[in-house]
Amino acid sequence: MRKLAPVITTLGLVLMLFSFTMLLPLLVAWLTDDGALTVYDESIGITFASGFLMWLATYRMKRELAARDGYLLVSLIWSVLPAFATLPLLFHLPNLSFTDAYFETMSGLTTTGATVLTGLDYLPKSINLWRHQLHWMGGMGIIVLAVAIFPLLGVGGMQLYKAETPGPMKDDKLTPRITETAKNLWLVYFAITLACIGALMLVGLDWFEAVCHAFSVMGLGGFSTHDASVGYFNSPQVEYGLILFMLIAGMNFATHFLAWRGRSLRAYLGDSEAKGFLLLVLGSCMGISWYVWMQGVYADFWVAVRHVSFNLVSMATDCGFVSTDYNAWPPCATFWMLYLSCVSVSSGSTGGGIKMVRTILTFNQAMREMSKQIHPAAVLPVRLGGHAVENRIIFAIQTYVLVYCTLVLFLTMLLMATGLDLVSSVSAIIACINNAGPGLNVVGPANNYAPLTDFQTWVCTFTMLVGRLELFTLLVVFTPAFWRK
Repeated sequence: MRKLAPVITTLGLVLMLFSFTMLLPLLVAWLTDDGALTVYDESIGITFASGFLMWLATYRMKRELAARDGYLLVSLIWSVLPAFATLPLLFHLPNLSFTDAYFETMSGLTTTGATVLTGLDYLPKSINLWRHQLHWMGGMGIIVLAVAIFPLLGVGGMQLYKAETPGPMKDDKLTPRITETAKNLWLVYFAITLACIGALMLVGLDWFEAVCHAFSVMGLGGFSTHDASVGYFNSPQVEYGLILFMLIAGMNFATHFLAWRGRSLRAYLGDSEAKGFLLLVLGSCMGISWYVWMQGVYADFWVAVRHVSFNLVSMATDCGFVSTDYNAWPPCATFWMLYLSCVSVSSGSTGGGIKMVRTILTFNQAMREMSKQIHPAAVLPVRLGGHAVENRIIFAIQTYVLVYCTLVLFLTMLLMATGLDLVSSVSAIIACINNAGPGLNVVGPANNYAPLTDFQTWVCTFTMLVGRLELFTLLVVFTPAFWRK
């Protein structure tokens, strides 16, 4: 107990903090009288009491958080919080199993957007808001929030930040103090969210729909208040507004912060990831639109551009909104969209997958190896944005990509062994590990993950978690070396 005491103490503090996040849906339940008021009273009480008991039992056994503690704490927080987030769903939907409720809330916090629920149009407003709020909180990261407002984490704050923040180069800080970095990132995130809410209201959504979908798009989550997702609105204005903010959320929030601090767009011009991300995604929109139109899916080219652009950007940014059943498109188009979900978004964004920086560096490394075949004695550093990248980072990225591909293959085979077909299995695993949401076939955009068995659901739940924590943060906890003294 003494060895794990600081981890349990901090977990208790985060749980107590998490209980207060239920006050917003509680307020909405009270204002709208949606019949779900009491579920939040009970949920807040249970969550806060559990966190307080953890803190009370261990707070006297204080010590600084080490790097090892950071990885364990992050893994525990992202595993435990979804369990407590299920409480409003379980209290209001008594027929919902814990497996499905945990899948739903894990999907919310990891910003995956895969759902097992139907009848979303008829859920109480507060329950729908809670699902979307999980996206918004998970987008920037509960840990980053905790570091921002809990200076008492002290030295351990950096370990938590590095363990939770996505991307291969995590030692760069925007400000000298890690708490200031976390606060600034959250302020930028909050400001862009407000702008998104305003833009969605301008294109016709009411305040509730605007808030919910802004929470989803900023976290690149994909939950909607309707079973038909964004297709319910059938509005080009809403779709193009969401495209804009999906692209913004798909870029590094550190770049947004630097642009805001410098009051200049130069930060974007100097960001190799942002340029690669926008070029790949927008180029794919035009290419796939032309391909789908030529295949006769849509009679009008600009109708094809509208539907392809929205759904492709949604998948490429790992958001998961849907406006039409793209499962009926030619497989070449849909599998290209799945591929984009793996490689497109920037590190430091709210999206998942391998990330654009790793994609660029892997490509540059491949080009270096081919050049060395011709000039074996040449010194050819891998460069990013004009700067040489250390070989240790290149080797770490190669390892990451190898582990990523191995996990996708293994987990796909595991689902197939349970009887799920190949396309459903591989698309479900890719969608979950990239935190992208809908897959194809059984888990396609016109369906959801409800048909999966409990075992298949837990496989996808684990896949969402390992993807959100960028593989190693979670997997390192399962290695024997982690537990050795």
